[in-house]
Amino acid sequence: MRRILLLLAALTLFSSAVAQSKTSEYHVQKTSLYDVLPVSSKDIVFLGNSITDGGEWAELFNNRHVKNRGISGDRSGWLLERLDAIIAGHPKKVFLMIGTNDLAAGIPPREVYDNVMKLVERFQKESPWTKLYIQSVLPVNGRSFSKFKAHYKMKDQIVELNTLLRGFCGGNVEDRVAYLDVYAELVDSNGDLNAAYTNDGLHLLGEGYVIWRDAIKNYVK
Repeated sequence: MRRILLLLAALTLFSSAVAQSKTSEYHVQKTSLYDVLPVSSKDIVFLGNSITDGGEWAELFNNRHVKNRGISGDRSGWLLERLDAIIAGHPKKVFLMIGTNDLAAGIPPREVYDNVMKLVERFQKESPWTKLYIQSVLPVNGRSFSKFKAHYKMKDQIVELNTLLRGFCGGNVEDRVAYLDVYAELVDSNGDLNAAYTNDGLHLLGEGYVIWRDAIKNYVK
């Protein structure tokens, strides 16, 4: 029995590691799908990791031009490698949220910030009419949950990364690159992701997505 339990634990750890790899089956499948699905100049693209991937954005906004290009497990450096198909479509707007998986993997906030700057530079050079919205990384909750321990430990680094991103974008949402503070809409008084909006301390339940939608809907329109 003990041997079986150890084997199950090893398989769980392996599955978790694979889920965070850009060579995992899921990541490769989604990347290849997004390479062949067109993006047009009328589209509004959501970019990010599993938190973005989990949102039914076209339905949330009742807008067929809203396209989800989030991939579970994604990191900022990996996202840079799959931008070609998106930039080539010259989308009208891009809503980016990225960084929580980077931080959990030990990548410092400054490096994540630098990768976001590279993304901004590519759009400004190759699709300058695309309006970029840099959304804050969401809070996490290790107070009420225990599944994603590596992510929960990055609570302070998330605040640091958001401060860097806000500092770059400034406060004018009319600029070509704007910062949107979704973090503030979902954080509780302890600085954690509000437990009412999550069932694992990292990802969102339906009501959490509704709050996110409502926080940015004026910029999506």
